[in-house]
Amino acid sequence: MSKKELTKKISCSLIFLYLFLLSMKLMSSSFKMFGEDFSDQLISLTSDPFVALFVGILVTSVVQSSSFTTSLTVGLVASGCLTLGGAIPIVLGANIGTTITNTIVSISHIRKKGEFKKAFEAAILHDIHNVLAVIIFFPLELKFHLLERSSLAVTNFIFNCGSASDAIAKSSFTSPLSYILNPPVNLFKSALSDHAFILAIISLAMLFFSLSSFVKILKPLAKTELKEIIHHSIFKNPRRSFVFGILLTAFVQSSSVTTSMIIPFAGLGILELEAIYPYVLGANVGTTITALLVAFTLGSYAAVTVAMAHCLFNLFGGLLIYPFKFIPIGISRKIGNTALTSRAIPLIYIAVVFFLVPFLIVFL
Repeated sequence: MSKKELTKKISCSLIFLYLFLLSMKLMSSSFKMFGEDFSDQLISLTSDPFVALFVGILVTSVVQSSSFTTSLTVGLVASGCLTLGGAIPIVLGANIGTTITNTIVSISHIRKKGEFKKAFEAAILHDIHNVLAVIIFFPLELKFHLLERSSLAVTNFIFNCGSASDAIAKSSFTSPLSYILNPPVNLFKSALSDHAFILAIISLAMLFFSLSSFVKILKPLAKTELKEIIHHSIFKNPRRSFVFGILLTAFVQSSSVTTSMIIPFAGLGILELEAIYPYVLGANVGTTITALLVAFTLGSYAAVTVAMAHCLFNLFGGLLIYPFKFIPIGISRKIGNTALTSRAIPLIYIAVVFFLVPFLIVFL
C-alpha cells in the first residue's frame, strides 16, 4: 500500500470515527430527551436497595450514560434528596446499564457471522464483568456496607487534607471532544427539539453507516502491519491497556464511547478478548472521574463519598475478577456462539437484560 493510499484511508477513517462519536452523542441526547423526567421519577423509588440496583440499570439504559446517572445521583445526595445507602445500589446498577451501547454497536456487524461473533463477544465481555462484580459486591454491601465504609474512609482522608481538597473542589474538566461535537449536536437538538424519536432514528442510522464504513476501511489494514502496531503499542501488555483505558475514558468522559470504539477492532480479529479485557477494566475506572469531578465541584461530603464508592467498586471489581479472567471471557464466548444460532438473540438480549427485567422488578 502506497503512502498516498494509506494517508487517504487514515483521513477517511478519522472522518467516519468523528461521525461515529457524533452519532453516539446524538443518541445519548435523544434518549435523554425521552427519559430525563422518567429518570427523576425512577430515582424516587430507591428505598429498597434491590429496587435501587435495577433503577440504576434502567435509568442508564434509557439515557445510555452511566456518567449521567452517577452525576444525577451525586447531585441528589448533595441536595439531601437521596441517602448514601440509597445511592450506592444505583451506582452499581449504572455500571451494568452503561454496557448496552457496546451491544448496540456490535449489531452493526450482524450481516457477517464471523465478524458479528467476535464483535458481540467483545461487547458483552463488558456486561459479564460488570454483572459478576455486582453479584459479588452487592450482597457484601447489604451485609457489611463494604463500599460505603471504604469510600467514607477515603473521603475522610481527602477532606482532612484541606488545601488539596480545596484545590480539587475548584477544579472542573470538559472533554475536548465536546468542542467539536457539541455544535452539530446542539444544531440537531434545536431543529428537532420536539421530535426526540426522529433524532434517535437519525443517530442510529448515522451510527450504523459510520461503523460499517469504518470497518470497510479497517479491513484491508487489518492484513497489514496495523495489527502488529496496535498489539505492540497500546495493547502490548495488560498494564498498558488498562492505563490507556483509564486515560482515554477520562479524556472523553464516557466508557460507552471508549469501549464501543474497540468493537470494530474485535470484529475484524485485530484484538482478542484477552487483550481487550484490561482495557475494559480501565474504562470502568476512567468513567468514574466525571462523577468525582461533579462531587468535588459541589463540595459535598456525601456526594464525594458516593462518587468515591463508584470508583472503589470498579477498582475492587477489577482487582478481584481479573485473576479469574477466564470466567468472564469464557461466558462471553459461549454467549457469542449462542448468538450465531439466531440474529434475533442480540435484540432479545438487549430488551430482556436492560429493559424488561429491570422494569418488571422496579414497578412490580
